[in-house]
Amino acid sequence: MPKDHSHARDYTLLEEWLQSADSFVLEPGQILEGVVMHVTPNEVLVDIGTKTEGLVPRKDLERLSEETRAQIVEGAHVRVYVVRFDEDDDQALLSIYRALQSEDWDFIERCVANNEIMEATVTTYNRGGVLAYIGQVRGFVPASHLTATQGKSSQERARVLRQLVGQTIHVKVLDADRRRGRLILSQREAEKQLQQQRKQEMLARLQEGQVVRGTVTNLTDFGAFVDLGGVDGLVHISELSWNRISHPSDVVNVGDEVEVYVLRVDHERQRVGLSLKRLQPEPWSQIGEKYQVGDEVNVIITKLTSFGAFARLEGEEVEGLIHISEMAHRHVAKPSEVVAEGDRVRARIIRLNPERKRIGLSLKAVARPTPPQEQDDVSPPPPAEAAGHVDSLPSRAESCPNGEPTAHTGDMDANTAVEFANIGTDDSN
Repeated sequence: MPKDHSHARDYTLLEEWLQSADSFVLEPGQILEGVVMHVTPNEVLVDIGTKTEGLVPRKDLERLSEETRAQIVEGAHVRVYVVRFDEDDDQALLSIYRALQSEDWDFIERCVANNEIMEATVTTYNRGGVLAYIGQVRGFVPASHLTATQGKSSQERARVLRQLVGQTIHVKVLDADRRRGRLILSQREAEKQLQQQRKQEMLARLQEGQVVRGTVTNLTDFGAFVDLGGVDGLVHISELSWNRISHPSDVVNVGDEVEVYVLRVDHERQRVGLSLKRLQPEPWSQIGEKYQVGDEVNVIITKLTSFGAFARLEGEEVEGLIHISEMAHRHVAKPSEVVAEGDRVRARIIRLNPERKRIGLSLKAVARPTPPQEQDDVSPPPPAEAAGHVDSLPSRAESCPNGEPTAHTGDMDANTAVEFANIGTDDSN
C-alpha cells in the first residue's frame, strides 16, 4: 500500500511557519501591515505574522474617528504600530491610532520639505490661540498667526477664536518636532503664500485689452487700486475720467464694483495698469457733430491762468479756453476781474477743432458793450455782470500731474494758449 505523503507535507509547512514566527522579532515603534481577525466592543485582534494575534485595546479604538472605526471589520487590512511585545505571552500590544499618526507625521514632514500648504481642523481654543489637527497630529496655531484676529481687541479676539472651532483652515508649519510631538502652525503664512499663488495665476490670465471686473480697495492722490481677484491693479488718476478731476474720490469710492480696461500687464514687476475712461466714449469724438462755431453755450470756469480761463462745456467732459482778450469789451488786466473758478457763464464758440481737441470761447461775443459815455462814470462791473454770469458752482481743481495736455488743457503755456484760442478772431472763420 503506497504511503500518504500529504500529512508529511502539512507538518513540514507547519514547522517552517513556526520557525519563521520564532525568528520574527518585534520591536516597539515598528509599523506593520496586518489583517483583522476578530472584532469586539473592547478589542480587536490583528494577525501580524506572529504565533498569536496582536491586540488593539478599546482605549486605542476610542481615539479613532467614527469613520475609521467603521472600516475596522474582520478581514480588513490595517496598519498597526507596535507599542510593546510580551515575549512570555507571545503577544503584541498594538495601536491603529499611532500608526495613522505616524503616517500623518510623514505627510507633514514632506510638506515642510516641499514648502507646501496643509489643511487643519480647529477643535478647541484658549487665550493664546487654537488647537488644530492634521489627520491624527495635533498642532497649535498662536493667535498672532491667525488672520481673523489681526487688529482685534481682547474681547473681539475671544469671539473670533470661538467661531473658528470646527472650521478647516490653511496652515504652514512654523516648528515641528516629531519625537516630542510638537507642531506649531501659522494660518497667516499660509494665506500669504496662497495670495501670491492667486496673484501669479491671475497675472498669467490677464491680457492687454481685456475688460474685467474688480473691487476698489484703496484711493490715493495718484489713483485708485482695484482688486481683480488675487491681484491689485492701478487706475491712474488720468485714466479715471476724460474730464479733469482733483482726486479719485470724484469718480469712485472704496468698495465700488467696477469694470476696468486692462492697459498693460508687467509680469516681471507684477503690476497691472487699468483704465476706467477707456470704457466710456471719448468725449471729443462727438463734439464736432453736436456743436459748431457761433453756438452759444453754458460753461463752467474750471481754472484761471495769467492768459485766460479754462471752461468746461456744461453737460460735456471737454474744456475750452477763454483767452483774456475775449473776456470783455474793455481792457482786462487779470481774468479774475471777470470770472472766478466755479462760475457758470454764457459763452460763444469762436473756434472748434475736435481733431486737435481745441475749443476757443468768447464771453465778449455774447456780452453787451458798455457805451463810451458810460465808461468814464461807471466803475468796472463785477465779474458776474461783465460776462453774463448765470450762477456759481463748486470750483474744479487742478488737472492730474500725468494728464494729457491735448485732452486736459489746463497745463498748456501762454504761447500754446494763444494758438489754442486763435485770438486773432477778427480774421478767423
